[in-house]
Amino acid sequence: MVDHIFTDYNEATSALRIKDLKQSLYDDGEIIMDQVLVCLHGDEHKKRRKLENKIFTRDVFQYYENTVFPTTINKTLEPYKKSGKMDLVDYGFRVLLNLTADFSGIDRPEKSISETETLLRLLKVFASGATLHHSTRDHEEVKSEVRDALKEFDQKFLIPSINRRKMIINKESSDELPNDILTILLVNEDQLNLPYDVLQREIAFYLLAGAQTSIHSLVHAFHEMHNWLKDNPERKSSIKNDPIFIQKCFLESTRLHPSSPVALRKPVCPVKLPGDKVAQPDDNVVIDLYNSNRDKKIFGDDADKFNPDRETPDGQNLYGLSFGLGMHSCIGRNLAAGVNSKPDTNPDNHHYGTVTMIMRKLISCDALPDPDNTPKMDEKTKRPNWGYYPITFNAKGS
Repeated sequence: MVDHIFTDYNEATSALRIKDLKQSLYDDGEIIMDQVLVCLHGDEHKKRRKLENKIFTRDVFQYYENTVFPTTINKTLEPYKKSGKMDLVDYGFRVLLNLTADFSGIDRPEKSISETETLLRLLKVFASGATLHHSTRDHEEVKSEVRDALKEFDQKFLIPSINRRKMIINKESSDELPNDILTILLVNEDQLNLPYDVLQREIAFYLLAGAQTSIHSLVHAFHEMHNWLKDNPERKSSIKNDPIFIQKCFLESTRLHPSSPVALRKPVCPVKLPGDKVAQPDDNVVIDLYNSNRDKKIFGDDADKFNPDRETPDGQNLYGLSFGLGMHSCIGRNLAAGVNSKPDTNPDNHHYGTVTMIMRKLISCDALPDPDNTPKMDEKTKRPNWGYYPITFNAKGS
């Protein structure tokens, strides 16, 4: 068995596009990831992704961005306004919970504090299972927690959500159908023939995926932007009124801090790799996203530094390879990151993505890293993510 490691940006790009390399990053986390979309390969992957892509359309994203998410951001922030302090990691989970529940198809009939806390706790357990490859905890202990969480999720949330949708589906009124992943899977269950446990994991995965990656991207972006402002104080006053620049801050930070530092692949047959290498089915293909995104040949001599004014070569994204490429590119990328701006982009009708929206709100409230509390990295994972990031803000901000 050979590990083929790619740190060159162009070679990493080519490797991500090879169709005979299947996803293997989540093999350790099969307790929650087995047969979910991101782990499928070939025709099975294409078939399910084609269906689920019906939810991830630009019209739907813009509806959430313009109508739903602003209310969610304000409502979730409200309890913290009196104290003027909060943990940005915790807030990220809370503000994104409702959004990921809506997209995955999980109803919250009570809308109560206890119901929210329960779903939030389950989401975090699912996330620990999905990222088991990088976990520093005892793996069997994590798996046991995930099994218990899936049972609780099933009884309290998934089964009631399925029953409500089946009642609507049986009425044969498409106008009343919820626009979410669970509904898509139920409407097409004869075509997909998904075992119940696969359906269960698919919905649990969508619940965690949209929140997990966006939260860590949010905190990294906030941290990078404020460190940059220390060296560029003259730009501070103009940022509040420059949402496109805030989006660039997020995209630049995402390049430096991909949600997973590597992408892992397994060949399904002997595969020719970049650099005239050949990978056998027992080999591992390691695409080093962290270092590829810092390739100076692509992003310049300061590629390992945060520079939101960076100009990238034609055809390259500001976020590098952090959202993947090819069949396993992130299905929710435009929801989280929006679309790239152009010199003639009108900021009043631009699609910014949910993370930039949260950052804009925090900046409008004069959010700053808390000088009296030290942020901490998450010690439960080898991924370089923040586990605690206290901030202060002006509660009277807009």
